[in-house]
Parts: sequence; structure tokens; C-alpha cells
Amino acid sequence: MDVYFASLGCARNQVDSEIMCQQLRQRGWQVVDDPELAEAIVVNTCSFIEPAAQESIDTILELAAYRHRGNCRRLVVVGCLPERYGSQVGRALPEVDVFLGTGGFDRLAEALEGRLPPGTCLLPDPAATKPMAGINRRPPAAHQAYLKIAEGCNRRCTYCIIPRLRGPQRSFPARDLLQEAAGLIRQGAREITLVAQETTAWGTDLGKDQDFAGLLEKLAGLDSGVWIRFFYGHPESFDLRILEVVDRHPNLCPYFDLPIQHAGDAVLKAMGRRYTQNDLERLFAAIRNRLPAAALRTTVIVGFPGESEADFETLVSLVRQVEFDHLGVFLYSDADDLASHRLPEHVPRKTALERYHRLMKIQQQISARRNLRFRGQKLPVLIESRPEDTVYLGRTMFQGPEVDGLTFVRNRSQRPLKPGRIVSVGISDSLEYDLVGETA
Repeated sequence: MDVYFASLGCARNQVDSEIMCQQLRQRGWQVVDDPELAEAIVVNTCSFIEPAAQESIDTILELAAYRHRGNCRRLVVVGCLPERYGSQVGRALPEVDVFLGTGGFDRLAEALEGRLPPGTCLLPDPAATKPMAGINRRPPAAHQAYLKIAEGCNRRCTYCIIPRLRGPQRSFPARDLLQEAAGLIRQGAREITLVAQETTAWGTDLGKDQDFAGLLEKLAGLDSGVWIRFFYGHPESFDLRILEVVDRHPNLCPYFDLPIQHAGDAVLKAMGRRYTQNDLERLFAAIRNRLPAAALRTTVIVGFPGESEADFETLVSLVRQVEFDHLGVFLYSDADDLASHRLPEHVPRKTALERYHRLMKIQQQISARRNLRFRGQKLPVLIESRPEDTVYLGRTMFQGPEVDGLTFVRNRSQRPLKPGRIVSVGISDSLEYDLVGETA
């Protein structure tokens, strides 16, 4: 039987989808790329913020049409959307046969094979589910893969629903992660990006001698030719020993993704973030002092309830001071099931949008200035695709997959460059977010 998967949201969701696909393959299912050919369709949803939930609903409705014009006989929705809204989403989407929450992924085969009654909405406790790790899965692009190292979160940020959707943090055992990473490398992975709700907190629930720096070291030792990077660190759980490990291993990308969400002390406190502006200044100074060439990435929220103009100026000041290489700016997304919804002084959307555009303009100038340092350098570039005959798209160690800029590479050789190959590129030009060069 043929099944089509639509995976929405973050890289963590993508890993969940890959694992579910592999489990179905082991039961004889064939995963196909065309929903019109599929006998069953699965939508792995996101509902972290309102636009993500709306995208999930739109995708479900779009794919439900294949029940009439394709081969589809079963439509199953899994993940964060049913976990957050429960039977409410079931009543709103009668086109769907079965809904499975984040703790119900192991029931997917039953749902697809018709062993669960139509209209079922299963929401097992996510905290009681067995971690999905160590599985030999197939990423969409063999040369680049995500490795999910933990599930859930112990934080209680007032704007975030993840602990309720995913349960408390459960770090996956190192032996399972090393086994899974080794399998990805055998399939051709040249870059593995570690993901979790809070990657730098890995191991804190596993006992003595289990920490993120040690995990990085073990992963780096699997294959010195494979890049290792991580997303979704946290300023509070970032151990400076991580810098020593990255400095020792050339295949560990000098790239630090540490979402700060804000810099104003009052806003950080209202968000439930337990650090201050001074803490952030010291942390980023320590990273730059130890690894001056490292790339810094962060994300922030503007328009959070109670954010004054002075608070926003504090955020602007920190962005100018640190000069992040990559910055994601998000508008505060409100919902009545968030603790932040009950905070006073909600910021008008017009004001939040003005702050968003102002900060993005500032960051554009910073990114352009930071990229200037690469001109004239030769950098290793991981080739990803070939949009034109002699032009390739790739990324340096300083550019994360899907979220940052790209490197445009002109190939001087007569031999084509295969995706997944790491080549030396002379950087001749830089743009606001991208680099331009040619093979050396």
C-alpha cells in the first residue's frame, strides 16, 4: 500500500515523520511523493503559533481533496494540532478519519489499516511514550540530516505550549543517538544537525557524566569528514565547555544557535526566561573571545505583552552590540491557552509590526557587514543543489540548513559537483545574507 506524508513545522517534526515513514516501510507500506497516487495520506502538524496551526488546517483541507480525485481512502492527522485542540479539531475537520496526538505515533499503522474507528482522536500522555531514537531512517536528502536528541521540555516559558504538547524533557540515550548517527553517515550524510526543544540541556535528566559537551565529542569522533552542528540551544543551559569541544574538533561547526527571545529584563521575566541582559552580554562575549570566527544565531519575539518602547530599544541595543550573524524575528502570537495571554498591556499589532520591520532592517545591515569578512577567503562548502549548468547552491559551516543564507558557487571544473560533496570555494562577493564564490 502507498502512503504520502506531509510534514509541517520544525526540523523536530521532520525527524518524527522520517521515523514514522520507516516504521511503516517495515510493515510493507511504500512511501510515495505524489498524494494523488497514495491510498493513505498522513499530515504531521504544527500548532506552536496561530499561523502554524492555520497552515496545518489549510494543508489538511487541501489533501482531503484527494479522497475524491485520487486513490486516497484514509486521511490521518498526527502531532501537535490534535494534541493542542483535541476533539475540537475533530469536529471542525470531519474529512479526517483519525487524529493522533504527539503520544500516539506508535498507533499510526492501526489508523492507516482501518483498525481504529472513524472519528477517533487518540491523545495518550506524551510523557509516557517510548522515545523514538536509534532508528535507521531515510532523510529526504541523504547528504543532510537532522538528529533529534531529546523530546519535551522542562521550561515554563509563558508564551510556549510545547511542554503541554510534548511533555517533560526526556534525553535519548547516547548509545541510541550514536547508532542513529552512524546509520545516517552510512547512507551518505555529510552534515548532521542536532535538534531538540533545548539541545544544550541534553543529559541533565540522565544522571552523572551525561552532558551535551560530551555528546558532541562522541558524535564528532564518528567521522571527521562529517559536519556536526546544533540548533535550539538555550542561554541558561549553555556550558562554556562546549566551546572547548568545538575548538578541538574541526568537524564541529563553529555555529551557535541560542534563541534569546528578548533582552529587556522586564520582558524576559514576564516570558519566564531566567536570565538578564547582562547574562546575555557575558555569554556572547565569552563565545566571541574563545572562537572569534564563530557564527552566532538567535531568535527574538517583538510585541510581547508589556513590551515598552524602552524595552524594544534595549533589544535593539543588544542586537547592535553582539552583531548576530543570523537573526530570526517573530511577532508575538497570542492564544487564550497561553499564560502570556493573561498578562496586561498587550502591544497593538501595528506597533509590533513596526518594531519587526525596524529590527529586520537593522539586522540586514549587520548581516551584510558580517559577511564582508569572508571575502577573499577559501571556505569548505557543502554542495546541495544545481539550479543552473555551472552554478550550484551550497552552505558553509557558518550557514545552517533551511534557516540561513546560501553560498552561490560557480564551478570552474568541467566535472559536475554532486550534492553532498564538500568543496573548497574562494569567496569573491557577499550579499546581505548570502555569499558568492567559485571552486578553487
